[in-house]
Amino acid sequence: MSNKKNYDGMRYPSVDALLDKIDSKYKLAYAAAKRAKIIEEEDYTSYEDGLCVKPVGQALEEILVGKTKMTFK
Repeated sequence: MSNKKNYDGMRYPSVDALLDKIDSKYKLAYAAAKRAKIIEEEDYTSYEDGLCVKPVGQALEEILVGKTKMTFK
C-alpha cells in the first residue's frame, strides 16, 4: 500500500484550513467558483506547485496559499 495521500474530493485542501483564509463557507464557495471559471477559461493557475488538476481544486489551493485575494462587501 502506498503512503501517498489521496488528494481528491473535498479532503484536500482542508475546509478548516480554507475557512482560516475566508470566514464563511458561502464566501469560500463563491470565491472558488469565480476563480475556477477564470482558471478554466484562461487555462492558467497562479499556483503551479498544486496537487489538484480540476479548476475548482486549483482555485481552492490558490486561496489556501494566498495567491488569490477576494474582497467582499
